[in-house]
Amino acid sequence: MSYLNFDKTLLVNLERSLKKEIIRTNRAGVYSSTTLVDCNTRKYHGQLVMPIPELGSDNYVLLSSLDETVIQHGAEFNLGIHKYSDCFLPNGHKYIRQFECETVAKTTYRVGGVVLTKERVLVSFEPRVLIRYTLVEAGSPTVMRFRPFLAFRSVNELTKANGQANTDMNDCANGRVNCMYQGFPNLYMQFSKKVEYRHDPQWYKDIEYPKEQERGYEYKEDLMVPGYFELPMKQGESVIFSAGISEVKPTTLKSLWTKEVARRIERTSMFDCLRNAAAQFYKRVGDKCYLLAGYPWFKATAREEFFATPSCTLDIDRPEYWEAIIDRTAVPLVQSIVESLEFRVESELQGLDEPDALLWLIRAFQKYAHKYTPKQAAEKYCDLCVAIINLYRKQNHPRAFVHQNNLIWTDGTQRPATWMAATENGYPITPRTGYIVEINALWYNALRFTAELQREMGKEMAADLLEYQAEIAKDAFIKTFWNGVYLNDYVINDYADKEVRPNQIWAVSLPYSPLDKHQAKAVVDICTKELLTPRGLRTLSPKSGNYRPVYIGGEKERNRNYHNGPVWPYTIAAYGRAYMNVYKHSGLSFMERMLIGFEDEMGTLTIGSLNELYDGNPPYKGHGGMSYAPSVAAVISVLDTMKRYNV
Repeated sequence: MSYLNFDKTLLVNLERSLKKEIIRTNRAGVYSSTTLVDCNTRKYHGQLVMPIPELGSDNYVLLSSLDETVIQHGAEFNLGIHKYSDCFLPNGHKYIRQFECETVAKTTYRVGGVVLTKERVLVSFEPRVLIRYTLVEAGSPTVMRFRPFLAFRSVNELTKANGQANTDMNDCANGRVNCMYQGFPNLYMQFSKKVEYRHDPQWYKDIEYPKEQERGYEYKEDLMVPGYFELPMKQGESVIFSAGISEVKPTTLKSLWTKEVARRIERTSMFDCLRNAAAQFYKRVGDKCYLLAGYPWFKATAREEFFATPSCTLDIDRPEYWEAIIDRTAVPLVQSIVESLEFRVESELQGLDEPDALLWLIRAFQKYAHKYTPKQAAEKYCDLCVAIINLYRKQNHPRAFVHQNNLIWTDGTQRPATWMAATENGYPITPRTGYIVEINALWYNALRFTAELQREMGKEMAADLLEYQAEIAKDAFIKTFWNGVYLNDYVINDYADKEVRPNQIWAVSLPYSPLDKHQAKAVVDICTKELLTPRGLRTLSPKSGNYRPVYIGGEKERNRNYHNGPVWPYTIAAYGRAYMNVYKHSGLSFMERMLIGFEDEMGTLTIGSLNELYDGNPPYKGHGGMSYAPSVAAVISVLDTMKRYNV
């Protein structure tokens, strides 16, 4: 029995199975995604979705889906399924007997005397999806028919039947090639054995995407089916279908499949699932490498990358990706910024000018020091940490200013200053501004850690100066944020925002905390009492009059709710460390129980991964991005923290 195994009872129940999605990536920005029954419910779903830089910064859906038909004795059994206005057709899900994804996604169909399996992989670092069909059982001669549904559009758009689409299909080895619109690459559709093709271009109209309808967006589109492929199959035979933007030799498809499957890590535990999910966020662009914030619509953003990279590389024993993402890509980029004082640089990595982004990079270096040694970290990163600290202190950061009390002040009234970044009419919905609690906790931690690195390098006087400045910041932090019970969320002039939010937890979780033991325990206790759920911390206490726990409705309503009640799993990393900092070994069993909720999620929504956010009230339904790097990284981080206490 697979760790991730779903049987007929669930799969034929569309109310349940359509809520479960899968996503696979090639570590270069290409992905393949759909639901367990291969019915696309998002405009972002597709068998081959890829970046096309020549067309823009979006991803583009080339091959939306591939419908299979089993033919025996002239009878046709269509295995595909699409949502139309009042029905699902052609109801191929009723033939599914099992879905599992321990190594690769595998669907088993039974049609009369036929048992057919369908397995899918993406080719690493190449825009190509492979689908292997194996005829396990067949009582009589069997023919397979394949209809490709072509989109050739941005993930942020939907296509309609039009006269501009090129429906011509040109020959290629064991298949056909098409390019529907000028500027797009060719799509090569090939098989590992000779195949017959019949040209019969048809628009399949008004295919619906319920997830987009639920989110208040346009949700109907027309897809082009240029014709269909047919080939005979014998019992025990396997045939591989390839879709890519370059032609492949059909004779190499079997070896290519074997090579890709051998690279896969089995998903036999929560950690294995998270390890696989973490690797899927890697994006290699030429000689650079980034960590995407998530799928399906996220880019590489500095705050999320610096937060998630340590757990998505070092904590899963992939130091080569730390080197690629941080050492060979992020470090040179940040070095150029601190030297030139120019934040507007051409880069795949967005948001480097956010007030806390570079502080998260220092925090990432600190995790590196913990994983290896402070001496190693100092030799590699001390100079850059000092340069970043000086950038803030000398008022050269465009959005963060160090005041005389040695706290960082930032203006969040016109443009969001923190991760609570939802806007309406261009202005922040949660206008956290002035002195912001987690930014200043990160700042204090950065000062102390940089002093630690300087001592490792023998620079005692420089370290003493930084520690002196850290003490000034510590005193100001307590005077500014401590309200006698917990920490204010932000303070501007004479106004202190006393809403109970999760941002205060970072002041306890960081290795260098400005709080004493009594204050740290008080913060952990109020977060436990008012914010903690099985999916992480709520973004706002239910006691608040602004509490909006359910992430539903149109874009405006969802934005208003975004950070005012829903749970963001990425907060569990800070909570887990803070809880263990306060309660030590006695807190271990509590944190182990907390992880049960995340183990359940491995098979609930996005199979083997974690969503961006969840409702703040039971049953804590998941929403937002299907697979979110900070969510995955946070649980990996908690597992790593607990491992240290289990020694």
